[in-house]
Amino acid sequence: MDLDLRKLRYFVTVADRLHFGRAAEELHIAQPVLSRQIRALEQDLGTSLFTRDRHGVELTDAGRQLLADAVPLLASTHAVRRRVSAAASGKRRLMVGFRAGVAVIPASRAFEDRHPDVVVDVQRIEGDDQAAMLLDGRIDVGYVRLPIDEAGLRVTPLYTEPRVAVLPAGHRFAGKGEVTEADLAGELLVWHGGPSTQPTKRPLPNAGYPVRGVDETLEHVAAGRGISFLARSASVFYSHPDVVYVPIPDLAPDQVCLAVAASHTSPVVDDFVSAARSTAEITAECGNYEMWRLGGEVASRHA
Repeated sequence: MDLDLRKLRYFVTVADRLHFGRAAEELHIAQPVLSRQIRALEQDLGTSLFTRDRHGVELTDAGRQLLADAVPLLASTHAVRRRVSAAASGKRRLMVGFRAGVAVIPASRAFEDRHPDVVVDVQRIEGDDQAAMLLDGRIDVGYVRLPIDEAGLRVTPLYTEPRVAVLPAGHRFAGKGEVTEADLAGELLVWHGGPSTQPTKRPLPNAGYPVRGVDETLEHVAAGRGISFLARSASVFYSHPDVVYVPIPDLAPDQVCLAVAASHTSPVVDDFVSAARSTAEITAECGNYEMWRLGGEVASRHA
C-alpha cells in the first residue's frame, strides 16, 4: 500500500490543530470532506489515529508515531519539488545556511574554485529551524550547532569551540578574567531550549523567557533577566553595550557540524561538504575577528 501524501498533509494539519474545524479552514476544504479523508487514511493504515469525544480531539499512540514520521516525509517531498524546479529552470545555485558566528567564506571560496558556474547563497538560521530548513529544501546544506534532531539528516562534525558566559554589564562577575560553572550556580538562565540542551553539568533554572537567536538573548541578558552562554565566535560577531562576555573554561564546548538532508544526493552538495571539511580549521580560526577580517591570509597559510 502506498501512502497518499495529500491525506498525510491533511492528517498533519489536524494533528497540529487538534481541531477538525480549524484544520479544514486552514486547508480550505469542507470539514466533512476532511473527516472522510482522515477516516480513509485510518482505513488504509488499519488503525485509529485520533480519539474524538466531547472533550475534544487527541492523538492515539499510532497517531503520534505517524506524526513523527510524516513531518520529515512531507518536508522531504517538498524539497524534491524545489530541487526539480531549480534543475528544470537551469539554475546552478547552492543555498548554505549558517548559525551565528560561523564563517562560510573559507568553504565557499574552496568550493567556487571547483564550481565557478555555481552561485553560493547564504542564509542565517536559528537553532529551532535548522533541521526543518534542511528537510524542506529551503537550504541545501547547513552549518549547524548541536543539539539538532538528526532524523532524516546526514550530520558531519567539523570542529568544537569554547563557550563564554553572557552577563549583564553590572553583574558581580563582569570584570573577571574567567568564571566557573560553580561561580554561576543558582543564576537564572536565558535559554532557547530545555534543561537537557544546556551545556552545564548541573542545569540552571530557566529564566522563563523564550528566546530565538542571539539578538533576543542579548536583550534579555542586558535587561537583567538572567545570564546565558554563547559560542566564542558568536560573541565576536555580536556586541551589546549592556552585556559582557566572560570565558568559562569548564563549560562543555560548542560543536559545529555540517548537515545535509539524507534524501539530498547531489555531487555539487558532496563537493561543498568536502570543501567544508577541508577548511574546517580555517573556519574555526575565523571565530577570531582578526582571522575573519584577514580570511585571505589565513587561507593562504593553509593552502
